[in-house]
Amino acid sequence: MAIAIVLLLIIVASVLFHFLAPWHPTQAASNWGSIDATLILTLVITGIFFVVITAFVVIAVIRYRHRPGQRADYQPENRKLEWWLIVITSLGIVGMLAPGLFVYNDFVRVPQDAYQLEVVAQQWQWSYRFPGQDGQLGRADTRWVDGANPLGVDRNDPAGQDDVIIKGSEVRLPLGRPVKVLQRSKDVLHNFYIPQVRGKMDMVPGMVSHFWFTPTRAGKYEVLCAEFCGVGHFNMRGTVIVEPPEQFDQWLATQQTFAQSLVATSPAGKDDQVEQGRKLAESQGCHACHSQDGSKSIGPGWKDLYGSMAELADGSSVKVDDAYIRESILDPRAKLVRGYPPVMVAYTFTDVEVGALTAYIRSLSAAGQETKSAAGPEQGQQLAASLGCLACHSLDGSKGIGPTWKGLYGSTVTLADGSQVKADDDYLRESVLNPGARMVKGYPPVMPTFTPSDQDMATLIAFIRSMAE
Repeated sequence: MAIAIVLLLIIVASVLFHFLAPWHPTQAASNWGSIDATLILTLVITGIFFVVITAFVVIAVIRYRHRPGQRADYQPENRKLEWWLIVITSLGIVGMLAPGLFVYNDFVRVPQDAYQLEVVAQQWQWSYRFPGQDGQLGRADTRWVDGANPLGVDRNDPAGQDDVIIKGSEVRLPLGRPVKVLQRSKDVLHNFYIPQVRGKMDMVPGMVSHFWFTPTRAGKYEVLCAEFCGVGHFNMRGTVIVEPPEQFDQWLATQQTFAQSLVATSPAGKDDQVEQGRKLAESQGCHACHSQDGSKSIGPGWKDLYGSMAELADGSSVKVDDAYIRESILDPRAKLVRGYPPVMVAYTFTDVEVGALTAYIRSLSAAGQETKSAAGPEQGQQLAASLGCLACHSLDGSKGIGPTWKGLYGSTVTLADGSQVKADDDYLRESVLNPGARMVKGYPPVMPTFTPSDQDMATLIAFIRSMAE
């Protein structure tokens, strides 16, 4: 009788727990509410079987328990009962599987008008890529990954030059528009999981997996990695913001393209980009109209042009910065400088070529040199994000895989051997170049060796220093 009472209590407790427990799925924010329906159907069918079978055991234990003087009647088979069990079990299995197959059929059929988003995973951070104006993503592979190209986009593929690169863990999506999520992993198994979306798919190194969904509710949603990927698995998080299409388009227009990111991540002050711009200016005949020594010519001279205020033909003024130079190259009649004839033709340079020309013009002015040499905290944070530093080092003082950068600079750090060291420029430089030399107590030795340029190193240290202020 004791076992019957225990089983009966298990039935009652299980049913009550299901209805009274505070843990329930988050509200769906995509078109995959049908996945919830299939899960609920599975839960109902298995729940009915659980209650019926356990109740049958309770009845059998009570009714057919051993009594003195009674003997069991052995029956080798019962065909009628067997057929009933086969039919009922088959109906239960069909009831669980059939709706799921219909949902899966929709899950693998991506709409033709779906917007593409590529998600790239590595320990322990997310990066993203959108197609550019041409509507297609360029080729990408891990063999092309380097410090300036963390997503491994093919530099020689024209389709990839205008791809929009999102190096942080936050990405935005348009409300009500189908999104095809292409997934790549640079190292180990990962899984891009947004609980409110319901759909997900494993990310396998060497493969491109995908799934799709339509965001149906605006809001901010947390991204998790749903596949164990190492000691920092718990910290592999991100954010997806779903917003109206107009706001999404405005945000997307402010993000860097792949070509622009190559220019932005190249070490500032390097002669190669300036030299490339100089050679391009010579080959395209720019020097025939634009002087480099300040003398007057057919077009405005480039000496000290960058950073100055140019008076336009309509009487307005504009600051000569990167955006103005770019516009003047691609559409020279958009903002004509007063006193100069509209004789310049429009050029169709790539983003890399425009960046090189801009760097060359910038190098000819004092203001441009100041702009180039200034590496503030914002640039340091961007560099840290592109190198993956922020996947392990928090900026808010919270504990991560590595020491937090908030308040780190100038503090006294206790090492694994019990000694202490001050976190100054020399220590930070050594920790980046040789992270295993002086390990901080309480943190695993998982940081790889980095070899940034001297300027990138100075930019990183300046950013860490700013976190102590």
